[in-house]
Amino acid sequence: MQKFILCIAVLCQISVSTYAQNPKSHQIYTANGSKTTFKKMMNQLEKADLIFFGEQHNNPIAHWLQLEAIKYLQEKRTLILGAEMFESDNQEILNDFLSSVIDEKKFKESARLWNNYETDYKPLVDFAKKHQIQFVATNIPRKYASLIFKKGFSSLDSLSNTEKSWIAPLPIQFEADLSSYAEIKKMVNHGGNFMAESQASKDATMAHFIFNNFMSGSLFIHFNGSFHSKNHEGIVWYVRQKKPSIKLITITTVEQENIRTLEHSFKNIADFIIAIPENMTKTY
Repeated sequence: MQKFILCIAVLCQISVSTYAQNPKSHQIYTANGSKTTFKKMMNQLEKADLIFFGEQHNNPIAHWLQLEAIKYLQEKRTLILGAEMFESDNQEILNDFLSSVIDEKKFKESARLWNNYETDYKPLVDFAKKHQIQFVATNIPRKYASLIFKKGFSSLDSLSNTEKSWIAPLPIQFEADLSSYAEIKKMVNHGGNFMAESQASKDATMAHFIFNNFMSGSLFIHFNGSFHSKNHEGIVWYVRQKKPSIKLITITTVEQENIRTLEHSFKNIADFIIAIPENMTKTY
């Protein structure tokens, strides 16, 4: 018995040593924590109507896999891309760049691009431009999300019709008991703060513009922070309210000390979970 235990201990040590000598950038898991591969995940994604690819905004592996995913899926399906990182009132500017009406310099000067655009989102936009793929700016303009954060949904009532066209139809449905919003409210312990409502305005608006641009037979791939789609809540919840039967798949990225097994707390937060070492180099 002692020899058996010693043997197991030696094998475990060899396993740890081998892992350390051959580090992996990521491991993909199914919802229940079973290991899977990029190819097997793609086989499922190509059958979907709508995919939410939740990212850690500063994680390079997530951004690399987003690009690899659309490269693969573009050969299988007609794609439409959309992203949290572009605000709805910048849609015309984005369209002009994709159709070469304006050059990249003008685009960067005119659009409110995230600071990590160059490293993390430019490859996606450039791919869409090269292959003439529609790219949808889905997010609520940040100044209106900020207004809700300070004063609540009622602050939107006085907006002009043009301004309201950049936001989900009013009044915005808000389910405060959803775990994602309840989690936010729990973090905010002082009054006068509408952080959860602000988050919901983003989710509702992104769902609205996904539906506005969705075409039957196409595959819509949406890129967003993982919090916006984890546990099939956030944007996913708003999509389900309008079309419960849509074939929808969620992906999320998580960071762990090691990625040999999926941590229990991450199981079932998405249909596919990409575990990435927490010491991975960040883009910012």
